Amino acid sequence: MNKNRIYPTYFVFGALLLYTVLFVLPSLTGLGYSFTDWSVYSDEIHFIGLENFATVFSSDYNYTRMLANTIRFTLVTTVVKNAVGLALAVLLTKKVKLLNFHRAVMYLPCVLSALIVGMIFKSVLNPKIGLLNTFLRRIGLGFLASNWLTDSKIAFRSVMAVDIWKGMGYIMTILIAGIMSIPQTYYEAASIDGGNAWQCFRHITLPLLVPTLTVTTVLNVIYGLKVFDMVYSLTNGGPGFATEVMYTGVYKEFGLGRYAVGTTLSTVMTLVMLVAGYFMIKHMVKGDGQEI
Repeated sequence: MNKNRIYPTYFVFGALLLYTVLFVLPSLTGLGYSFTDWSVYSDEIHFIGLENFATVFSSDYNYTRMLANTIRFTLVTTVVKNAVGLALAVLLTKKVKLLNFHRAVMYLPCVLSALIVGMIFKSVLNPKIGLLNTFLRRIGLGFLASNWLTDSKIAFRSVMAVDIWKGMGYIMTILIAGIMSIPQTYYEAASIDGGNAWQCFRHITLPLLVPTLTVTTVLNVIYGLKVFDMVYSLTNGGPGFATEVMYTGVYKEFGLGRYAVGTTLSTVMTLVMLVAGYFMIKHMVKGDGQEI
């Protein structure tokens, strides 16, 4: 027997075993606990069926608002990051001075930890001594100063804006790679035919970037659905429930000792991710001319 063929088999089984132990079993265990009344307030665990799921989707609680906030965060940040990242990628593939410096500056925020970014912007957006409001007052635009993180009407927008600022450089980098992979012969042919910059972008760059934009969309959606650290560091879900998302809810439920409800929220988000992942993969495969 060829030993070179045995080792890859061992690696596959080892990877499957590791995946099962670290992901499949904890997921199934969490799913099982979501049908119980597991909490820190009782030494016994009882099966209660779908009661926790009824609680999560009940209008008497704020869990549906958390889910709505999570979906809203995902949609808004995905669209804006892709749009801004695409604009930056197009601009930073042109012949400009200090090109690599500009790329590095735009990419730098995504290197920072989300918790660190949140702590910095929590100070910057402080309504009294924050840098933003102070700057607005100094230049005579004090009427624009706001309670960026404590006003329930604009707090969630502020959180999304900070997250977009942090993540757009990462999307820009991926799209730059996509643009640079497009053969220059297409642009040369378009130039000979009299095509201007907008026509080249619309008929060459954008269509050929669709696969790359699909990848960035998938990455943004995955990140948006599991967002936690940015919201936690900026507002901790406040004021009230204005910026609460599903995983800050999970964190708080476990902190309160309501483990079953916390696992139920996590199970709901897992199902949402599976559904979203299915439709995104289905779209990607169909784009390759296959069926799923």
